[in-house]
Amino acid sequence: MTAIVVPDGSEFGINNLPYGIFSVPGSEKAVGVRVGDAVVDLSKSLGDSVFAQPTLNAFMARGRAWWIEARARIVELIETDAVPADAMHPLDTVSLHLPFEVADYVDFYASEHHATNLGRLFRPDSEPLLPNWKHLPVGYHGRAGTIVVSGTDITRPRGQRKAPDRPTPDFGPSLRLDIEAEMGFVVGVPSETPIGTDDFENHVFGVCIVNDWSARDIQAWEYVPLGPNLGKSFATSISPWVVPLLALEEARIATPEQVPEPLPYLRESRSWALDIELTVEWNGHEVSRPPYRTMYWSPAQMLAHCTVNGASARTGDMFASGTISGPDKNQRGAFIELTWGGKEPVTLGDQTRTFLEDGDTVAISASAPGPSGTRIGFGTVTGRITPSP
Repeated sequence: MTAIVVPDGSEFGINNLPYGIFSVPGSEKAVGVRVGDAVVDLSKSLGDSVFAQPTLNAFMARGRAWWIEARARIVELIETDAVPADAMHPLDTVSLHLPFEVADYVDFYASEHHATNLGRLFRPDSEPLLPNWKHLPVGYHGRAGTIVVSGTDITRPRGQRKAPDRPTPDFGPSLRLDIEAEMGFVVGVPSETPIGTDDFENHVFGVCIVNDWSARDIQAWEYVPLGPNLGKSFATSISPWVVPLLALEEARIATPEQVPEPLPYLRESRSWALDIELTVEWNGHEVSRPPYRTMYWSPAQMLAHCTVNGASARTGDMFASGTISGPDKNQRGAFIELTWGGKEPVTLGDQTRTFLEDGDTVAISASAPGPSGTRIGFGTVTGRITPSP
């Protein structure tokens, strides 16, 4: 047995315990939990075959009562220094993989600040918010097959682009490649019937960081009238750690006031809005701190809306918040907002940028309040842009 020392101030203490999929040389993928700067192999620690799997799906599907039991057993092992020695691996010795098999992917548009900014950019002579925006969480169905784990290079996409001064489109690499700093919510327990807002925690297992890469020029030409497609579907990056909802009770807050009052199926008896702080770095330079607490629609409302029409929810479904932006310029979660459509370049050391160039790297990290003044870390999602083939 071995003791795990958690560094002072670590965002991965015993109040967090996020889950992921890891491997070490010569071994198969397995479920691990991060504690400080170590990864604990749960297949060896808890002796359950559900953890000797290459994804979290089987574990997530067992349900909330079992999530609670497993968490209690992990805490006991750590607090009693009873982790088997061969089950503990230094973080820098493991490879991290996509944590769950993605079933479906829905991306929302839940930030009023982001939606207002884009409305002002795209429709300067109209009201920035469309008439439906404050009545329902607007979203679109994304592409599950191009969700990749942090650290995966992102190839610059190609597609149709139409410059405002050109009568017809051309084809080529995106010239306005962007990010979207988001949080993603992962379904554990499936359902064939609508999931009400008060049943959210019985179905959603946990939360990860999302970067929904966006080709703004491709998107601008294609999105009318049906919305995003190729401008989004080429890649979405997620962090390797899924923080369980069980770790986020201290982070729960109320949504901003919702006017008009939502329809009954969107009302919450206690909100699942979350006080999460994100940090966006562009080539190692911090450029933004998007605050998730400002999001207009909560994740419970998003899931309720996803399923109210009778659509099923499956283990491994992920729905993302959409770009997280606050009221201030340094809180904008997309570069199209941060540079105001490319008109206000961002300074990165001795360089400037409007949109992403080949070789650029973006890192998005996040944390939330935990018990007794601690912080709950979500880790980081990173991606580097490589040229179009």
